[in-house]
Amino acid sequence: MTVKNFQSLIEKKIREISDFPKEGIAYKDITPLLQCPSTSSIVIDAFAQHLSQSKVDAIVGIESRGFLFGMMLANRMNVPFIPVRKAGKLPYHTVAKKYELEYGTATIEIHSDAIQEGWHVVVHDDLLATGGTANAAAELIKQLGGNVSAFLFLIELTYLFGRERIKNNADTIVSLIKY
Repeated sequence: MTVKNFQSLIEKKIREISDFPKEGIAYKDITPLLQCPSTSSIVIDAFAQHLSQSKVDAIVGIESRGFLFGMMLANRMNVPFIPVRKAGKLPYHTVAKKYELEYGTATIEIHSDAIQEGWHVVVHDDLLATGGTANAAAELIKQLGGNVSAFLFLIELTYLFGRERIKNNADTIVSLIKY
């Protein structure tokens, strides 16, 4: 299957919802994609192919939609899956990172024992917009002694320039679909 063919299959399964969650936003809804096991498998195959020549010790998934393909990819690659969650959602000792959003601030956390020193960690989320959350996750990984080897996104909103914000954190940035 060519890159164009698989991109077309994936794009057909992404539904756009106008004015959600607020007016002026064109929300990219991936639930139709999740309802199609064969297309979801294509996504995991594409991510795994991009990482085939990389050393990967763990996959970090960013809450909440980063958990969906992140967990499947970690299982495929036989490496640990590590959740990065919104503040107050993890039950054990955590480290936190506060970061700026377009409309305020947010805080994400990771368990303090989740990353081993020197690990090569892939950060996954479904969407790259401004890059704030991905950048904060990368900073948490580095704080715990890990190295960010790659960022993987299903969708990238290129007009928000998130890639520029995260490009110094990893050599590899992969987005399967770009808008």
